[in-house]
Amino acid sequence: MKQLSLLWLRDDLRLADNPALTAAAESGPVLPVYVLDESLGGAARWWLHGSLASLSEAFARRGLSLILRRGDPAAILESIAAATEAGSIHWNEATEPDRRISDLASAERLRAGGVEVEIHRCSFLFDPAEVRTRSGEPFSVFTPFWRHCLSLPEPARPLPPPARLDSPPTAVETEVLDSWGLQPQAPNWAAAFPQTWRPGEDGAHERARAFLDSALDAYDRERDRPDREGVSRLSPHLHFGEVTARQLWHATRRREASGARLGGTETFLKEIGWREFSRHLLLARPFLLETPLRPEFDAFPWIEDEAALKAWQTGRTGYPIVDAGIRQLWQSGWMHNRVRMVTASFLVKHLLIHWSRGAAWFWDTLVDADRASNWASWQWVAGCGADAAPFFRIFNPILQGTKFDPLGDYVRRWVPELADLPAEWIHHPWEAPGAILARAGVSLGSTYPAPIVDHAKARARALAAYGSIRKEAS
Repeated sequence: MKQLSLLWLRDDLRLADNPALTAAAESGPVLPVYVLDESLGGAARWWLHGSLASLSEAFARRGLSLILRRGDPAAILESIAAATEAGSIHWNEATEPDRRISDLASAERLRAGGVEVEIHRCSFLFDPAEVRTRSGEPFSVFTPFWRHCLSLPEPARPLPPPARLDSPPTAVETEVLDSWGLQPQAPNWAAAFPQTWRPGEDGAHERARAFLDSALDAYDRERDRPDREGVSRLSPHLHFGEVTARQLWHATRRREASGARLGGTETFLKEIGWREFSRHLLLARPFLLETPLRPEFDAFPWIEDEAALKAWQTGRTGYPIVDAGIRQLWQSGWMHNRVRMVTASFLVKHLLIHWSRGAAWFWDTLVDADRASNWASWQWVAGCGADAAPFFRIFNPILQGTKFDPLGDYVRRWVPELADLPAEWIHHPWEAPGAILARAGVSLGSTYPAPIVDHAKARARALAAYGSIRKEAS
């Protein structure tokens, strides 16, 4: 006789390519359960609401109810298993070290209560146990890491959704999604989010098809242009597990086989590889979230400047490409990757504010906030992480703007008070002639702020600070 199986969902909010769901469905009736992750930032909570609503509808079409609960996951699963006489509990492995440790403890507790537990592997594109240097250590530099990954067998092909899902014989009490308060109310700072995003598995595949059809070919040439639609915007869908990396891997390979440009496909897969690298990095070095991977940066003379931090957080630095990125983040919950690097570099190197302050801000404001990618990327920009850009590589926000937003269209969209400035001046309005500013309706210090730091002086200060820790370390 087939027994009921519980399915514990976390960042795998999908039906297709879900090994835990597939295994549970093969065992008998399935009861899907989601326990709220209280650690999510504000923007990610908004996304989670939409994703859970979408998944609930998908299960309902199959005759199942998604059970929502808050509290200790192990205790909740133990209680539901006892009430339903479930024979097994299935979930997919976590990627973060602390969650993996917690999962093992939860599994031990549940098994002690007489419930079979199965933890399924699918969260990594490549098995971390197989991605090792010749000395058997985890990689700390991306290029050899990715070269090694590409030498391994291709990731397993994705699983289809279960052909059949049997519902449990009895109903189980669930909390109401709206009662969780995941969506902001007063003020509703996420009011514009639905114009850009459609959370859920259907939205993920819609977004993937649009990217593969229209932007994959030119991805290597267009991905650094924030003024164009050259990137996939799949990161939040990947983070919440509405689509998997191996689904995108094989979809990209199929396009490659049918004639898509290698430059586009290989660069896109490499970007997926960076996400994978960050996950492997965090697994091997859990202290990444709190401590610089390069210990000499413990002595770096960071500055506590709340006024400068506030100017950065609100897009009022006086540097248009930086302010455009921060305002895009505020209004859409997302920022173009090239601009993320520019804005992060500005905070860390122009303002000398600790990278963890920026990482915390991104964690709260990004819909795709991911611990591994977020913290690894901030350490990369700060020069203190694995495979880090040298600290003395300081992005010039003026040159970055003129190179990657040459006509100023990105700035005009997100910093509308500069919309009437000619492209010649839009990335450094403080140098524009007074008559040009007047015709554009720009009054520096009034309608738009003057730069809060001088680029040349800030660069010299940053290099001097870096020189002090190099001298101390030598």
